[in-house]
Amino acid sequence: MRVAAGQFAVTPDWPTNARTCVSLMRQAAEAQTSLLVLPEALLARDDNDPDMSVKSAQRLDGGFLRLLLDESRHNSMTTVLTVHVPTTEGRAANTLVVLRSGEIIARYQKLHLYDAFNIQESKRVDAGNALPPLIEVDGVKIGLMTCYDLRFPEIGLAHALQGAEVLVLPTAWVRGPLKEHHWATLLAARALDTTCYIVAAGECGNKNIGQSRVIDPLGVTLAGAGYARQLIFADISLEVLRQVRAQLPVLTNRRFAPPQIM
Repeated sequence: MRVAAGQFAVTPDWPTNARTCVSLMRQAAEAQTSLLVLPEALLARDDNDPDMSVKSAQRLDGGFLRLLLDESRHNSMTTVLTVHVPTTEGRAANTLVVLRSGEIIARYQKLHLYDAFNIQESKRVDAGNALPPLIEVDGVKIGLMTCYDLRFPEIGLAHALQGAEVLVLPTAWVRGPLKEHHWATLLAARALDTTCYIVAAGECGNKNIGQSRVIDPLGVTLAGAGYARQLIFADISLEVLRQVRAQLPVLTNRRFAPPQIM
């Protein structure tokens, strides 16, 4: 199965960002991609206004997603991204959506909000309280995660114990001391924790690192992007995954109970 991760610098203008997403979707579909992952919080971003993502929040039937859903009707590809959806006055939910054949087939409200490194996502964003169901793409079971979730091994393990073979991760990974090292280390660690493939898309620009990655179940990078707009591809194999899990049966050797949400 061919997977892709697309990255770009989100602008303050949502129609511009929607057109960029549509362009990446078309390129991925033309390359016979089954699963495309785009970054986190794609509606709008402004380097001078840290609250722009929430201020620009749209309902799931808003103009931004209508444009992307219109594009998804023209192919059989599954596309994953996140947007902010209004909740109460001045607040929003960081919501991952899965698009296929012109429909939203799954959604997930981000569990772990980024209250770290002098940033407080929870100031304007409401956390979710439930794991999403697994989705299936070409017979492959997919677990859904968003950005800061990567730092919490329980969510990936919970997905893997339910049968996930791939973990997808839209992100806007903020720049800072050692942050790129954290990114690379955590992606490899989560792949090894779960013996899953990981498809991670990172928003780029002045504030975020980009560096989208496709990681195999042994923590090896199969495809990687730099700092600018880019679309990367990799082919993943359930046969390879089965071989890895036979050699490294961490999911069956574990001695702890499955994780659960508090």
